[in-house]
Amino acid sequence: MMNKRNLIMFPGAKQTGVVQETVRKGWNSAGMKRMVQTIASKKWTVLLAVVAFLLGRAMILESLAPFAIAYFAVIYFLRRDVHLIVAASLVLGSWFAATPSTLWIAMELSAFYLLVKGMEAYERSELSYAPLIVFISTMLVKLFGVVLTSSLDWYHLMMVAVEASLAFVLTLVFIQAVPVLTMTKKTSALKNEEIICLMILLASIMTGAVGWVVYGMSAEHVMSRYLLLMFALVGGAPLGASVGVVGGLILSLADFEAIVQMSLLAFSGLLAGLLREGGKAAVAFGMLLGTSILSIYVGGQTDVLTSTWESVAAAALFLLTPRSLLRTIARYVPGTSEHAKTQHEYARRVRDVTAQRVTQFSEVFRQLSRSFGQMQETDAWQKSEDDKTHFMNAVAERTCATCFRKDMCWDGKFYQTYKVMTDMMSSVEANRRVVTKELPKEWTTHCVRPQQVLATMRQQYDLFEHDQHWRKQIQESRQLVADQLFGVSQIMEDLAKEIRREGQELHLQEEQIREALEGLGLSIQSVDIISLEEGNVDIEVTHTFGRGYDECRKIVAPLLSDILGEHIAVKTERYPDASGEPASVTFGSAKEFEVETGVAGAAKGGDLLSGDSFSTVELGNGKFAVAVSDGMGNGERARLESSTALTILQQLLKSGMDEKLAIKSVNSVLLLRSSDEVFATVDVALIDMYTAKTTFMKIGSTPSFIRRGSEVIPISANNLPIGILQDIDVDLIRIQLQPGDTLIMMTDGIYDAPGHAVNKEMWMKRVIQELHSEDPQDMADELLEHVVRHHEGQIVDDMTVVVAKVSKHQPEWATFRWPGMSKFERPRTVS
Repeated sequence: MMNKRNLIMFPGAKQTGVVQETVRKGWNSAGMKRMVQTIASKKWTVLLAVVAFLLGRAMILESLAPFAIAYFAVIYFLRRDVHLIVAASLVLGSWFAATPSTLWIAMELSAFYLLVKGMEAYERSELSYAPLIVFISTMLVKLFGVVLTSSLDWYHLMMVAVEASLAFVLTLVFIQAVPVLTMTKKTSALKNEEIICLMILLASIMTGAVGWVVYGMSAEHVMSRYLLLMFALVGGAPLGASVGVVGGLILSLADFEAIVQMSLLAFSGLLAGLLREGGKAAVAFGMLLGTSILSIYVGGQTDVLTSTWESVAAAALFLLTPRSLLRTIARYVPGTSEHAKTQHEYARRVRDVTAQRVTQFSEVFRQLSRSFGQMQETDAWQKSEDDKTHFMNAVAERTCATCFRKDMCWDGKFYQTYKVMTDMMSSVEANRRVVTKELPKEWTTHCVRPQQVLATMRQQYDLFEHDQHWRKQIQESRQLVADQLFGVSQIMEDLAKEIRREGQELHLQEEQIREALEGLGLSIQSVDIISLEEGNVDIEVTHTFGRGYDECRKIVAPLLSDILGEHIAVKTERYPDASGEPASVTFGSAKEFEVETGVAGAAKGGDLLSGDSFSTVELGNGKFAVAVSDGMGNGERARLESSTALTILQQLLKSGMDEKLAIKSVNSVLLLRSSDEVFATVDVALIDMYTAKTTFMKIGSTPSFIRRGSEVIPISANNLPIGILQDIDVDLIRIQLQPGDTLIMMTDGIYDAPGHAVNKEMWMKRVIQELHSEDPQDMADELLEHVVRHHEGQIVDDMTVVVAKVSKHQPEWATFRWPGMSKFERPRTVS
C-alpha cells in the first residue's frame, strides 16, 4: 500500500519539480530581459559613468588630475540628472589611481557644487561660467592642500596654477566634446575645433587606462591604436595623423616613457589614412606597418614584439567593429561620402517638405477659387428665383396695402390678380408707357388703380435694374478673384513640381562632370546638378579659379555643351568677398535665338514726358517680352497709367501666370485704381528664345508688323483698351518667327500719321518696306523721322516705336571634343 501511494505521489512530485524549474527559468529569462532593457534605456548613463571612472583615474605629470572636475562641471550643466552618479564614479576612479587623491578630488567637486549653488541663488549659474568656477574651485582646494602640507614654495604654487589652468582649458574642451560623444549635437557636420576637442576627450579617457596590462599589452596603447584605425578609415590621412598626434601627446604627459608614442601614432595614422580606399584590411595593414617601422627604429627586440602584439590586438578589434558604427562616425566628419550623403538626404527631406507645403497651399488656393465659383452659381440661381417674387411683393406693399379692395383681390381672386400684375410687369419691362385710354380692359375691370400700380412698377423696376447692375459687377469681380486664385494655385503647383524635379539624384552625372573637368587640369570643389531636362539644364559648379582668365566660358561651358549635346552657357557667377574662398557659377541651357531691340519715341508737342511706355525684358523663363502701352491722353497721368499697366503685367508674366489671366488682372487693377475714366492700350509680344514661337496679346492697340525679307505681315486684333470694361476679350495670336524676322510695334501716334483718308495699314506696310537699314535702332529712328517729316516737323501725338529683330544665337565659344568622354545619360521619366 505504501509502495502504491509512493507510486501515485511520485509522478505528482515530479510534475511539481518540472513546474518549479519552468517557473524559475521563466523568471530568470524575464529578469534577464528586464535587465537588458534597463541597460539599453540607461546606455548613455552607463557610458558617462564609465568615462567618469577613467577620467577620475587619469593623471598627468605624475601628480596633476585636472580631468575630474572639468568633466563633472560639464555634466552638471548638460546632464544634471546624472551628476551624482558621475561624481561617485569620479571619486571611485580616483581611489584606483596610481597615486590616489580621492580626498582632494572630492573636495574639488564639493567646492564647485557650493559655488554653483551660490550663483544659482543670484540666477547667475550658466554654462559659460563653468570654466571660471572650475578654475576657482581647483585653485582654492589645491592652495589649501599646499598650505596644509607646509610646502609653500614657488614650485608647488606653480603646479597649482598649472593644474587650475589645465582644468579651465579642459572644461572648454569638454563643453564641445561631450555633446558629440553622446550624439546630442544638433547639426550633422562637425567643425574642425569640435573634432579636435573630441580627440582630446578620447585621449584623456585613454589616460585613465594607463598602467593596465593584459597579457603583457598596455591597454592605453591598444585603445589609442584602435581609435586611430577608426578615424583613419573615416577621415583619411589628415584625420588619422591628427588623432595620432593628439593621442600620443596626452599619453606622453601621463607616462614619460611613452613619449615615442606621439611620433609612432602620428606616422601610423598617416599610413593608415593613405590606404583608406582599400578598406578595413588595408587600413589595418598601414597601421601595422607604421608601428613596426618606428618600433624597430626606437626600441629593442622586446619593445618591437610587444608593440606588434598591441597593434595586432587593435587591428583585431577594428576588424570586428560593425560597419554601422563606422558609418555613424563618418556622417559627422566633413568631406566623407557618408557626410555628403547625409547632407543630400537632409536637402532631399527639406525639398520634399517644402514641395508638400507648397502643394498644400496650392490646394488651398484652388479650393478658394472653387468656393468663389460655386458661390456665384448659387447666388445666380437664387436671385433668378427670388427676384420676381421680391419685385411683386414690393409693388403690392406700396399700392395694394391701402386699397379698399385688397382682401377681395388677393384673397378672393389671387390667381387673376397675380396674372394682371404679371402682365403689367411685362409692359414695364418692355419699356412701354401706357396711357389710361390704352390700358387693357382686364386691367381696368380688375384693378381700380392701374396707373398708380404702373407708376410704382416703373419706379421699382428702375431700382431693380440698378441692383441688377451692381450684382453683375459683384459677380464679375468674384469670377475674376476666382480666376486669379486659380492662377496662383497653378503657379504654386508648378513650383512644387519644380522643387520635386530638383530633388533627383544625379550623382553619376555629377561625377562624370567632375572627372572631365579634372582631366583638363581644372580645380573643381563641387558639382551640383539641379536639372538635366533638355532645354532647361541647371548645373552649379564651385571652383577656385583666379579672376581674369574666364575658364568657365572658355572651357567648362564648351565641354558641357559637348557631353550634353546642347549649347550650355554661363548664367550667373558669384565671387566671394574674401580671397581664397571658392566661387559659384551656374550653367544653363543657352538660348537658340536672340533678340536685338531698338526704340524711338517723342512726346506730343516736343514735351519731355510722353504718355507712352515700352518694355523690352527677358522674363527669365526662356521668354523675351516686347511691350508697348499708350495711356489715355498725354502727359504725366497717361504716363502713369501706361507704365503701371506694363509693370504689373511684366511681374505677373515673370511669375509664370497665364497670359490671359495676367491681362485680366491688370485690367482689374486699373479699374480699381480710380473712379475716373482712365485706360491704356497694351501690345505685348512674348518671344520664346528656344523655338522663336511668338504670342501676341493686343488689347486696344494698333496693328504690329513683321518684316520678313521684302514681305510685311500685319498682326491686328479688335478689342477695347484695358481699364474700361470689367470683362474684356483677350485675343492671343501665335505666330512662328524665323531667323532674320523683324518685329515692329507702335502706338497710335505712329500708326495714325497718314490720317483718315488713307488706308493706314497699306501706308505703314509701304513705309516699312522702304526702310533701308537692317539694324533695329536705325529702323526705329528712320520710321519715327519719316512720320515727323510727314507732319512737316509737327509732333501731333505721343509717338513710340519698338523694333525687335530675331536672329539665331551664336555661342561665344565653340564646342570641343575631349577624347574618351562619353555623352550624358539623362534620367528618364516613365509615365
